Amino acid sequence: MEQHQVHVWENTYIMEPKEEEKFQPKKIEKIAGSVIKDYLADKEYNADDAKVWALELSNQVKLAIKENANIPRYKIIVQSVIGEASGQCVRVTSKFLWDVSNDNWASITHRTPTLFSCVLIFGCYYE
Repeated sequence: MEQHQVHVWENTYIMEPKEEEKFQPKKIEKIAGSVIKDYLADKEYNADDAKVWALELSNQVKLAIKENANIPRYKIIVQSVIGEASGQCVRVTSKFLWDVSNDNWASITHRTPTLFSCVLIFGCYYE
């Protein structure tokens, strides 16, 4: 007969992150920038592939941040845009309602001769 374990979750009463566990944009930009640079290094723009690349890039950036940034209790949201570099101007914006004392964001742009990428990373602290 199988026994099912029941997990009882207790309140932690942790209402804000420790100083060393806060979302620090410069630290996040460094981690994400290296992932983005490596991922896009050998890519030439192709409209069909760009959709897949944007999703893969978002997932790789999120994984690298979770593994290297030491920011537990943060929900990491990554939005990436990849487009053809043909002399145009692009603006990417977002709007959030959040806790300004604990939540934060970082933005990284990367260009190659044939494409551009803009990656927005949001860290939302949850209690």
